[in-house]
Amino acid sequence: MTGTREEWLAARLELLKAEKELTRRNDELAQWRQKLPWVRIDKEYRFETDEGTASLADLFGGRSQLLVYHFMFGPKYTGGCPACSAIADGFNGFAAHLEHHDVAMIAVSRSPIAALQAYKRRMGWTFRWASSLDSDFNYDFNTSFTEKQQRSGNIDYNYHATPGLEAGSEGASLSASEFAAMTGTDVPTYTREAPGMSAFALSEGVVYHTYSAYARGLDALWGMYQWLDRAPKGRNETGSWLRRRDEYTRDSL
Repeated sequence: MTGTREEWLAARLELLKAEKELTRRNDELAQWRQKLPWVRIDKEYRFETDEGTASLADLFGGRSQLLVYHFMFGPKYTGGCPACSAIADGFNGFAAHLEHHDVAMIAVSRSPIAALQAYKRRMGWTFRWASSLDSDFNYDFNTSFTEKQQRSGNIDYNYHATPGLEAGSEGASLSASEFAAMTGTDVPTYTREAPGMSAFALSEGVVYHTYSAYARGLDALWGMYQWLDRAPKGRNETGSWLRRRDEYTRDSL
């Protein structure tokens, strides 16, 4: 649709009212998140990091708050999930600002630490990434599932029971088979991992779980999609398009 500058301005001012309303609502939701009760974590979790074995409290790095991105990179993957990789492309810059505001940020996956380190080098990332391979952490926070759970359909994801997880739950329009192929796995193996983020607080030596989000609840973390939502054609997803950023070719333009 085309129109005059006057028509555009009138329509834009109407949209601005709705955008301001959404901004105010987002502020209210942020305050609501911060009012959630803190749940004490007494279970011991062990992680492998670049510096060696660490506890959940160690991941705070001396800060009082911790944000964890549950990155889909299972122990049988040959590479990280392309959608999680697109989200993680923004972490390098964000992490420095968060760390200077008493907030630590880290990605956690079930792949061995050596595989995570190799993938970080490939992608040119510097943010912290820990392996939870020998821990129940991913299972307890509903981002990894056993083969038994998968076969039975007894999967609790995004706060409700679901018969299974489909690739694209992070917002991308790739089929499960394409995602699986891009991570060197089959569909069942690929979908035993799921995306999410969790927040924790450390007070007087005790770690508390404060918040977790999954599926479309991660939308705001996709810096790329926030830009696309403001582009003339929006997300414009009519087929498979998402790749790791070092896999795009001129043919994909």
